[in-house]
Amino acid sequence: MKKSLNVKSIVVLTAICGVISLLLAATNALTAPIIEKNQNAAANEALLVVMPEGTGFEKMDLSAYELPATVTEAYKEAGGGHVVKLTTTGYGSGFVIMCGVNADGTVSGAVCLSSNETLGYEKTFGENFTGKSSDGIETVDVISGATKTTVAYRNAVKDAINAATILGGGSVDIRSEEEILMDNLSAALPAGEGKFTKLFLTEVIEGIDAVYIADNGKGAVCVIGEQFVGVDASGAVVSGAEGDTAANVSAQMAILNASVETEIDLNVYADLPSALVSATKTESGNYVLEMKGAGYGINGGDDYHPASGEYIFIKVSMTKEGKIIDCLTLSQAETPNIGDACANEAFYGQFVGKTEADYDAVDGISGATLTTNGYKKAILRAFESVKILEGGAGNEE
Repeated sequence: MKKSLNVKSIVVLTAICGVISLLLAATNALTAPIIEKNQNAAANEALLVVMPEGTGFEKMDLSAYELPATVTEAYKEAGGGHVVKLTTTGYGSGFVIMCGVNADGTVSGAVCLSSNETLGYEKTFGENFTGKSSDGIETVDVISGATKTTVAYRNAVKDAINAATILGGGSVDIRSEEEILMDNLSAALPAGEGKFTKLFLTEVIEGIDAVYIADNGKGAVCVIGEQFVGVDASGAVVSGAEGDTAANVSAQMAILNASVETEIDLNVYADLPSALVSATKTESGNYVLEMKGAGYGINGGDDYHPASGEYIFIKVSMTKEGKIIDCLTLSQAETPNIGDACANEAFYGQFVGKTEADYDAVDGISGATLTTNGYKKAILRAFESVKILEGGAGNEE
C-alpha cells in the first residue's frame, strides 16, 4: 500500500513541476520582450545624455575593428553618429567615460560614468569638449592639480573621435608615440629586430637630435628631426641619408664610439655637494655625474601619501663650461601618477642644453612642487660640482 502511495506522489509531483515549468516559460515569453524593451529604453536614455539629438542606437560588434585599447563598447546612431564607451586610467584605474561623436566628427557630449578619482573634476569636465573636433581637443585646458584626471579624460575623448572615424569607415593611426618611434627605428635598421635603447650622450654631437642603439649590437639609428638614419655596427650609414648628411652622421658616431670615461676620486676634492654620488670624466673634458635629489620621497609625507624615504637619482652629463649635454632619471619613488612624472623624458629632457643661468626656467610637474624643487636642486648641485672639479668654487650647500 505504501509503495502505491509513493508512486502516486511521484506522479503528482512530476505533473506539478511540469505545469510550473510551462507557466514559467509562458510568463517569460510574455515578459521577456517587455524587459528587453525597458532595458533598451534605459540604455538609450543613457546614450541620449551624450547625444541628445540621437534618434536611435544600435550596439556594434567591435571584433572586426582595430580600435584604441580604451574602447569597450560602441553604438551607431541612426543619423550617422556614434556613442563610444571607454575605460581608462587617470589618477586611479576604472575611469569610465561615455562620449558621443556626431557624423561630422565633432563631440556631441561626454560624461564620466564611474571613477576612482579623488578631486571630483571628472564629474563636469566633459562639458568642455562639446562641439570640439579632433584638432580642438588639445585646446581644452588641463586643470592644475588634477593633471592625471584631466589628461586621461582628454585622451579618452580623442580615442572616442578616432574610434568613431574607424567605425564610420575611415582610417586613423591609433599607434602610441612609443609604437610609432619603434616602427620608425625598425624601418631604418631592420637588423635591430625592433629593440632599441636611447643612448645617454656624454659627448656633444652636431646635427643629430638623438641616437638609439640596437639591443642586439647590430648598429644604431640617428634621429634628425623627422629623419631616421640607420647605421651599422661599424658606423657606416645603411639607410635614410646620403651625401653630407650621411658623412656627418658617420663622423658623429665615430666621436661617440671613441668616447672613454675615467672615474673621478671624489675624496681628493673638498666641499663637493653631498648630492653628488659619483662622477666620471671623458677624454674630451666632459663630466658625467650621478646626483641624488630630495623630492617628495624625502621631504613630503602625510597620512594620504606617505613619503618613500628614497631619493630621486639622476644622471647628467655636462661640458666643463657648464652646459648640460644629456639628463636622465635613473630611479625614483615619488607619488604614483603625480611626482613619478619626473621619470618621463617630457620632464627631464627639458634640462638638455641648459646652463646654470636658465635651468630653473623648465616647466615643473603639476601638483608635485616638492618633486620639482628637489630635482632642480640636484641639477644646481651638478653645476656646482663641475665648478669644483674644474678647480673653481661652487656655492655653499
